[in-house]
Amino acid sequence: MAATALTIDQKSEEFLHDFKRLGFSEYEARVYMQLLRSSPATAYEAAKACGVPRPNTYNALETLTQRGAVMPISENPVRYVATPPARHFGAISRQTNAVCESLALRLKEIETPEDDPYVWNIRGADLVREKIDALIDTSESSIRIKAADSIVRLHSDVLKRAAKRGVNILIVLFGDDADQFRFSKNCRVYLHEGNGVRMGDADNLFTLTCDHLEMLTTSIDDTVAFHTRNKAVVRMADTLIRHDFYMAEIFSRFGSQIDAAFGRHLQDLRMKTFSPEQQDTFVKRTGLKHSEQRRRTRRPRG
Repeated sequence: MAATALTIDQKSEEFLHDFKRLGFSEYEARVYMQLLRSSPATAYEAAKACGVPRPNTYNALETLTQRGAVMPISENPVRYVATPPARHFGAISRQTNAVCESLALRLKEIETPEDDPYVWNIRGADLVREKIDALIDTSESSIRIKAADSIVRLHSDVLKRAAKRGVNILIVLFGDDADQFRFSKNCRVYLHEGNGVRMGDADNLFTLTCDHLEMLTTSIDDTVAFHTRNKAVVRMADTLIRHDFYMAEIFSRFGSQIDAAFGRHLQDLRMKTFSPEQQDTFVKRTGLKHSEQRRRTRRPRG
């Protein structure tokens, strides 16, 4: 009978997770949602309608009243109404934000003023995107990105703001239209190796460095990012993007000579170092044959 009593519609079930994240118990969430559906109501009426045991309903209503989520409007019997969600959760948002800002400032006084050497995990697509936007928005001098155009496009607004602030932006792009991200004169965008073709698993990465002080990388097919201020790791990411910039400039000037020497997309060099899986991916994405096949068809010198 208890299992039947606690059954609620699927839409309400989806809300419970978010209620719990805000510190509501399951019973409190159920009672609040019931009062949104039908109020004013007594504790008995709410308990019967939402399937929460009556003693737990009284406890939930007491806590909800203290929080300002519900309000008693009559006596003998006491009837309750729910505070409108926009008003209640808006107040929670403002209070939480104020507490977090105050706590961050006060904790800064006891924080060890050393560089953070750790690599932090960020999980969830929304949190990853928010972190990328925050890094770009707080950058002061330099932003470097190596990524596919579909991902860079998600952050166009914050990149435009950074460009307007005068931040120097360098983007190595996988795609075919570099102009869409040239927001100002201090925003340089280059197609990867002159053509912007993605040809390996590593080309699925989004890599960002800001002010040569911190970096973030994530796979575009995943929802986990890695962020750090570790100097060695940041320097490595900065160097990676800088060398891709060098390659883009070199390809723009000597592309035909490079193709003649090493094959399109540097296939001879890549096939020497790629794993079998990477070789298969390379062949599939570029349509080029294995480099050994290309060599056998090349005319001998002299």
